[in-house]
Amino acid sequence: MENNHSKNQVSRRKFLGLTAAAATFAVVPMNFREVIEQKSAKTKKPNSRFGGVQVGAITYSWRSMPGSAEETLNYCLEDGISSIELMGDVAERYAGLPQAPARPPRDATDEQKAAFQKAMKDVTEAQKNWRISVPMKKFEEFRKMYNDAGVNIHIAKFSPENWSNEEIDYSFRAAKTLGAKGVSTEIGDLSAKKLGPFAQKHGMKVVLHQHTQPGQPGWTFEKFLDMSPENMLNFDAGHYFGATGLHPNGIIEKLHDRIISIHIKDKTGPKGTPPNTNMEFGKGETPVADILLLLKKNKWPIYVDIELEYNIPEGSDAVAEVKKCVEYCGKILA
Repeated sequence: MENNHSKNQVSRRKFLGLTAAAATFAVVPMNFREVIEQKSAKTKKPNSRFGGVQVGAITYSWRSMPGSAEETLNYCLEDGISSIELMGDVAERYAGLPQAPARPPRDATDEQKAAFQKAMKDVTEAQKNWRISVPMKKFEEFRKMYNDAGVNIHIAKFSPENWSNEEIDYSFRAAKTLGAKGVSTEIGDLSAKKLGPFAQKHGMKVVLHQHTQPGQPGWTFEKFLDMSPENMLNFDAGHYFGATGLHPNGIIEKLHDRIISIHIKDKTGPKGTPPNTNMEFGKGETPVADILLLLKKNKWPIYVDIELEYNIPEGSDAVAEVKKCVEYCGKILA
């Protein structure tokens, strides 16, 4: 994930804040879940496993769309996706996490800003108390709703390294209840050092996602993997190629036994025109086909998750574009 000059693109950090604030105003029809259940019951369950390779998406791909649990599931069904990396806020809102207040306008008065800061402090404490005491029943319901429709959750992105120990325990319990193999977060010293013991305690994995760090001199994945045997990678092949210009298969072949999932996207390389830029699938320079066919050939159990980051064309939306990406991968793996 990275910033793009488009109204359709927001950073993952901003996304979490925006969705939390938007949830205060979002209204989901009372019968929406019934509609989803009826739809999934009448239609064939999605299957995005092609040539032995499980293709799915990170739910961040639909960040420009309304994002309730039911709506997100509907996007999966519309796109024919049977496996996802779930952004944790989708499940937490479904389970009743206290929501952050809407941000004040840019021209807010000092009093309004102070009131917002106080409200944020209060809700942060409320969220902590909620996380360390909430039963897992709603997460069980969430998993059942998705699994019954034919969608599995292989990773849950909570990014909990800055939370209290009790909240970190919660994140692994919730992820496990959802059916995930691990909790994902951004790669870094803190996450790689701190989360391993919690993952081991819960019989799970820490799934570390990188951006353009491999382009920095001397930077290695092994440094972070060596910090815990429970540390695994969510290898972003697009970011890797965009930052280094190197073929991602070199890393995949070397570290395939430490990779749970691969974020797939098409980008130009560092010397491209323009450089390191997200493109529609098939229009960039990332060797997407080589990556997919390597996994198919070796039958490695690595999930492939589409991360939609290119500018959405006029007249389209994220659901339509993710579907194009799924079909693109499916044709390669056929």
